[in-house]
Amino acid sequence: MTKEQCAFLAKKLFTELVFNTAYIEGVNVTFPQTQAILDGSIVNNVPVSDIQTVLNLRDAWKYCLETLDAPVTLEYICAINERVSRNESLEWGKLPTGRVGVSGTDYEPPVPKKESVELALEEIMRCPDPKDRAEKYFCYGVRSQLFWDGNKRTSTIVSSKILIAAGTGVLTIGKAEAVDFNETLLHYYDTADPGPLMRCLDRCIKTLDPISRIKSEAEKEAADRLRSITPDPAEGRRR
Repeated sequence: MTKEQCAFLAKKLFTELVFNTAYIEGVNVTFPQTQAILDGSIVNNVPVSDIQTVLNLRDAWKYCLETLDAPVTLEYICAINERVSRNESLEWGKLPTGRVGVSGTDYEPPVPKKESVELALEEIMRCPDPKDRAEKYFCYGVRSQLFWDGNKRTSTIVSSKILIAAGTGVLTIGKAEAVDFNETLLHYYDTADPGPLMRCLDRCIKTLDPISRIKSEAEKEAADRLRSITPDPAEGRRR
């Protein structure tokens, strides 16, 4: 796959990406409700906080797809979290100044320090294989609890950005993978062993099926042909 094909896939799955990212955080909205919120429709019987989460994820995923060529730095990750957690946490887009607890485990990460986070990111980004790089970042992001809130959501989107930019796929953890994901995540918190979680993430990376890939390539070819036969207005003015 190419970066363009992965971006095509992410845009095709946009509502699913938002829904799944909200679902793993325990947000109780249905897929049709998610679509309605994204469409700007009025949705009854959905808490304002859940609507806020969906809209924040919309903005974070859009930012991700608009910045595929940007390097993955602490500043970039903070920009994703700023959109993910806006109005949902003590601060958003900034490293926490106190300890952040993790539900379901006694594990409590140390307060992240800017210098150590940047060093860890540099090491992860040197990993030559993009899938390993994305999964290692996800593991680091969730276990380090880099933000007051939205760490799983932020890590999912940043990991997807790494995959999409490399033409490797899109990370989306759906209902079918939720139980396995939560179990392997808790195991990782408790043991620091990333193996089971990384194998779970492997199964959550989506790629284009052959039919969709042919369709996307055909659409690109059609667009190229159209551009080749459409007169350039600027050329007409020069004449």
